[in-house]
Amino acid sequence: MAMGNATPRGDGSGPLPDPATSATAVVDARGAVTGWSAGAQRLLGYPYEDAVGRPAARLLGWDADAMGDPSAALDGWSGTTLLRHQDGHPMEAELRAYASLDHQGNAQWLLVATPSQQPHLHQEPPPYNGEATTEEAFAQCHLPLMIYDADLRALRASDGAAVELGLTEEQLRGRRVTEVLPPHVCDTVEEGMRRVFETGKPERFHVHGRPRHGTHERHWTVTASPLRNPAGQVRHVQLIALDVTDQQRARERLLLLNDVSTQVGSTLDVARTAQEMADVAVGRLADFISVDLLDSLVRGVEPRPSAGGSVALRRAAQQSVLPGVPESVSRPGEVDHYPESSPPARCLVTGRSSLHRTLDEAIASWQVADPERAAKVRAWGMHSIMVIPLCARGITLGVAVLVRHQREEPFDEDDLLLAEEIAARAAVAVDNARRFTRERTTALALQQSLLPQRLGAQAAVEAAYRYLPARSRAGLGGDWFDVIPLSGARVALVVGDVVGHGLHASATMGRLRTAVRTLADVDLPPEELLVHLDDLVTHLREEERTATDTATDPELDLVTDLIATCLYLVYDPVSRRCTAAGAGHPPPAVVMPDRTAEFIDLPVGPPLGVGGLPFEAVEWEVLPGSLLVLYTDGLVEGPEHDLGTGMALLRESLERPAGSLEATCDDLLQTLLPAQSSDDVALLIARTRALDTGQVATWDLAPDPSAVAGAREEVSRRLAGWGLDEVAFTAELVVSELVTNAIRYGGPPVQLRLIRDTVLICEVSDGSSTAPHMRRARTFDEGGRGLLLVAQFAERWGTRHRAGGKSIWAEIGIQN
Repeated sequence: MAMGNATPRGDGSGPLPDPATSATAVVDARGAVTGWSAGAQRLLGYPYEDAVGRPAARLLGWDADAMGDPSAALDGWSGTTLLRHQDGHPMEAELRAYASLDHQGNAQWLLVATPSQQPHLHQEPPPYNGEATTEEAFAQCHLPLMIYDADLRALRASDGAAVELGLTEEQLRGRRVTEVLPPHVCDTVEEGMRRVFETGKPERFHVHGRPRHGTHERHWTVTASPLRNPAGQVRHVQLIALDVTDQQRARERLLLLNDVSTQVGSTLDVARTAQEMADVAVGRLADFISVDLLDSLVRGVEPRPSAGGSVALRRAAQQSVLPGVPESVSRPGEVDHYPESSPPARCLVTGRSSLHRTLDEAIASWQVADPERAAKVRAWGMHSIMVIPLCARGITLGVAVLVRHQREEPFDEDDLLLAEEIAARAAVAVDNARRFTRERTTALALQQSLLPQRLGAQAAVEAAYRYLPARSRAGLGGDWFDVIPLSGARVALVVGDVVGHGLHASATMGRLRTAVRTLADVDLPPEELLVHLDDLVTHLREEERTATDTATDPELDLVTDLIATCLYLVYDPVSRRCTAAGAGHPPPAVVMPDRTAEFIDLPVGPPLGVGGLPFEAVEWEVLPGSLLVLYTDGLVEGPEHDLGTGMALLRESLERPAGSLEATCDDLLQTLLPAQSSDDVALLIARTRALDTGQVATWDLAPDPSAVAGAREEVSRRLAGWGLDEVAFTAELVVSELVTNAIRYGGPPVQLRLIRDTVLICEVSDGSSTAPHMRRARTFDEGGRGLLLVAQFAERWGTRHRAGGKSIWAEIGIQN
C-alpha cells in the first residue's frame, strides 16, 4: 500500500497510544525493522523472528517506490493507512511515527499502529458473532490433519486425527510418527516429510495398516504439504490423511475379476480350469478354497441336477495360503461326500450361495455329521465360510467353498457378491472345458475307430506307426494312415491330412480312408487313385455347401473349405520297386541300410479338392532292409520351426543309429515334437522286404489251349518243391481256369506267375485290357463257369491293369 493513503499530522505530537492495545515497531534510517512488539505480532500476524531485519515497506504492505527515503517519509508522519496482514487481507489502522536516535546516534523511528475504530470502504466487515474461527475449524476438522515441526514431532492434531489414532491432541503433541503408527507406515510417512522439508514440494503417498490396536486394516492417501514463513522457508509440514479403504477394495475387486477373466480358462482342461480359479482367488479373497465338481462333469458328460440325499463330488482343485494345503480333507481327484443337510449339498440342489460363520447352526450340524472336517475347522481356526455354486447355462456344475482362518475379518455381503461373480466366470470356463472334453473324447473315439487297429501280417514290409492327437483348443485334426495289402504280395502305404479340426475333420478323414481302401482294391496306379480321390473331395465339398445353405440351425453349419492332402505309395517286394504320388503332401523319406536318408523328389501335386490339375507318379528301386518313412506335416512343422527346418531335423534323426522300428518312432516324436503338440501327427515307418527267386516262379505260355495242360504240370512240380501238396489240386484248378480264360478271351503275351507268401498267389497276365467278369452259365452251357470256380476255390481274386494288358490273380490259403 502506498503511504499516500495517509494524511500527515504535523510534527507527530499528541498523546502516545496505549501500548496494551497498540502495535509498535522500530525502523532504522535504511527503512529496515529493528524492533517488533508482541502487539505488532498480534495485529499483523508476523512473529518477531520473521519481522526483524525485513524492509518496513514490504512488511507493512506499503509501496516501496512511493515511500522513497525513509527519513523524508516517516519524519513527523501521522495518519490513517491500510496495512496488510500476514494472511493477505487488508486492515485499516491509525499510524504515528516518532523520531528518535539509537544508542549510536543514528536516526530511527518508532511506529505505533492502532486498529481504526471507524469503518472504511476498503476494510472487510468484521466476522459475525458465533462464526467458527480458524482455530476452531482446525481443531474440529473430521479429517486426520496434523502439523509437524522440523524434528518431525507433532505440534497440532485435529479431532479427526485424534479419533483415528485413539489419542487426544495433548497426547499426540510432541510425538513422532514412529511412536504412534506401525513401523512400515512410519518409514513411508517420515521419509515423505523429510523430502518436503528438503524440496519444499508437496508429497503424496499411499499407506495401509491398522491405525490402532483392535481396528481393521485401512488404506490412506497421505498428503504432506509445506508450511512457509514470510521469507519462504519451510518451517512446518502439514499432513492430511484421506481414508481410501473403500476405493482400494473396489480397485482390488476389479483387479481380481480382471485376473479371473484373463487367467481362468487358459486351457480347455476341466481340472486345470478349476485350479486356476483357486489359484487366482486364494490369498486375495480367501485363505483356503476348494472346488468340487460333479463326477460326470470331469468325464465330459452333461451334468444332471441332484435329486437330493448325500452328494458325492470329485475334488477338482484346492489352494491355500499355507504350504501343502493342510486344511483339506481330500486331495484333487478324490471323491468327497457331503451330507444332505450340509451347505454344499443344499447349494448344489438350490443353486444359491450362502455366507456362514462357524458358529452358525448350519455349520455346527455339518460338523456333527462330518467329524473329520470338524477337526480341521477347529485345528486351523476357521471362522468364516462362503459356499458358492458354479452355474452355467442354468445347470449347477459344482460347488466352491471359500474359508478364512488367517485373516481376522469375516466375509461380508460384498465378499459374497464378489465370490459369486468369480464363480460365474469360472463356471463358464469350466463348462467350455467340459464341452471341449466331450467333443474331443467323441472325436478321438471316432478317429481311433476309423484308423487301423492293427497292421495285418504280410511279407512285403515290417511296419510301425504312431498317431498323436492334437492338444490344442482347436481339437483333433483329420490325420490318418493305412497299410493296405495289394495283389501280387504288394503293399500300399498311405498317409493323409484333412485340413481342419474337430468332429467334422475326423468324419471326413474316415470317409477318405474308406475311399482309398476301395480304390486300392481296384488296383489303380497311385496317380489315378489320387484323381478319383480328388473327385470325391470335390463332391463332398459341394454336398456340404448345399447342406449349409439349407440348414436352419447355425450350429449345424459345416465347414465348406474341404481340402485334404494325401501320399499314396506302392511297394512291390518281387521287383523291389516303389511307386508313389502325392497330393499337396510332404514327400516320403527313404533310409538306406547304411542309414543314409533322403527325401524322394515327388512332383508337387495339388491338394485334394482343388481339382483341374493332374497328378504324377515317381518310381524307384529300393534296397531290401530300407526304411520308407511317411508322415503328416504336424511332425515337421510347428511353432518352434518351419517346414524346411523340420524336414532337416527329420533327416538328421533318421540317419542316427536306431534299433527297432518302434524305437525309431519314439525317437522321432521325442526329437521333433514339443510337449504339447498343436496339430495331429501321423507317422508310418516300413522296413522293406524282398521275395527271393525261390519264392517266385514265372512261365511264359503260348497262346494255345494245349498250353493249359503244361501249365498244370509246371504248377504241380513247383508246389511239390515248396511242400504245398495239400493245395496242389486247388491251385491246378485255379491256374487251369485262369490260363484258359486268358488264352480264350485275352491276347499274347500270356504269362503265369506263382508267388509263395503268406498265401499262394496265382497270377495270369495277358495283353488284353478287357476286364473279365463272372456270369451265370445255363445248364447245358459248355463254358462260362471258369471265374465262378475261381471265386469259389480262392480266398480272394481280382484284376490288375498294367501297361500293355492286365493280370488276373487269385489267392489260395496255405498252412504256414
